[in-house]
Amino acid sequence: MTTRATGKTSRMPQGFYWLILAQFFSALADNSLLIVAMAFLHEQGYPAWWAPLLKFSFTWAYVLLAPGVGHLADMAPKGLLMGWMNAVKLAGALTLLAGLHPILAFALIGMGASAYAPAKYGLITETVPPSRLVAANGWLEVTVVLSVLLGTGLGGLLVSDFAVAGLSQLWPNPPSWWVDTRLATAFALVLALYMLAALLNIGVPRRAARLPVARLQLRPLLQDFRQSNRQLWLDPLGGLSLAVTTLFWGAGAVLQFAVLRWAQDVIGLALDRAAYLQACVAIGVVVGAGLAAHRIALNRAATMLPWGVALGLLVAASSLLTALEWALPLLVVTGAVGGLLVVPMNALLQYRGHRLLSPGRSIAVQGFNENLSVLVMLGLYTLLLWLGLPIVPLMVGFGLLLAAGMAALMLQLRLKRA
Repeated sequence: MTTRATGKTSRMPQGFYWLILAQFFSALADNSLLIVAMAFLHEQGYPAWWAPLLKFSFTWAYVLLAPGVGHLADMAPKGLLMGWMNAVKLAGALTLLAGLHPILAFALIGMGASAYAPAKYGLITETVPPSRLVAANGWLEVTVVLSVLLGTGLGGLLVSDFAVAGLSQLWPNPPSWWVDTRLATAFALVLALYMLAALLNIGVPRRAARLPVARLQLRPLLQDFRQSNRQLWLDPLGGLSLAVTTLFWGAGAVLQFAVLRWAQDVIGLALDRAAYLQACVAIGVVVGAGLAAHRIALNRAATMLPWGVALGLLVAASSLLTALEWALPLLVVTGAVGGLLVVPMNALLQYRGHRLLSPGRSIAVQGFNENLSVLVMLGLYTLLLWLGLPIVPLMVGFGLLLAAGMAALMLQLRLKRA
């Protein structure tokens, strides 16, 4: 992969590719499980506004455990920690099948994911030199979005009537301790993906821990985390990139569910087919992330803010469409603009965080802010659905909110440079 920053082609370290593969299949399982669990809620008779609560439950651990997971990622070999946290996610999926409420099961899966993330992103900054960070993040974002694309598509396929009937014949007698559901085989295939991710984790680099093993005491952890959070926000480039990614991922979490609801209410698609519209957005993000990784140098990341304004306007415009043939290409373009924005900003945030803090702590601060945004926006989205607000004005409102937020950040940057 070529970058403008170096002007030449160089291969990533071999361990980087193992990291990419391991996190891809783990995220693939996460995204497939979300769609299967949504179908399970529908099967069990839950109202539609329960679906976003799965993501809400998954995300809470990123916020509550943020002060500790950064230190944990710095005290343990990150590759080993990824393996253990993948096992926690697998255990969470098993508890769902054992009869635990899906909301509680997703909370346990989120606990594993909250420590998996700083280990994963921290390994990138330890493995790849700064001149290759945008390219490395391009690789990572492409595979993350591919996991959304393929995971959403796979989840939609697994819950389709055709697949459910066929899979039930292949495995008619699941374990007796599993919940009684026609989706049992679909859940089993998701479990197999988690196991594959665990096997691939064998090749992930085993970097030495950056900090000595120590007892994690709550008060010093909270004080250190508060200081780290303040330090990153006050840094001009760190604060800017953190604000962009926080706004981006909060709005993105809402749109993950809003697109499904819009496809069902406006376009008239069933859940298994509506999931493919999410795939259209993901295809666009892959294209945009690839372009950003190939063309945008780290020192030009801040110039990508206008794409954030365009992203919000495209989201609002997409929701006004009623014909599938027009919606599909616009959703792809929307995803591409998102990829162009988030890859350079994420690389800039990692670079500044790595220089100001340790990799684990900086990623934990990033995860805390981004997922707090996810919780707030998903909570607002669920409340508006519960109140009966139609999906089209809801999506228009979120799109305009995103555009206004990005425009405000552009204005702030210009005033600082004036």
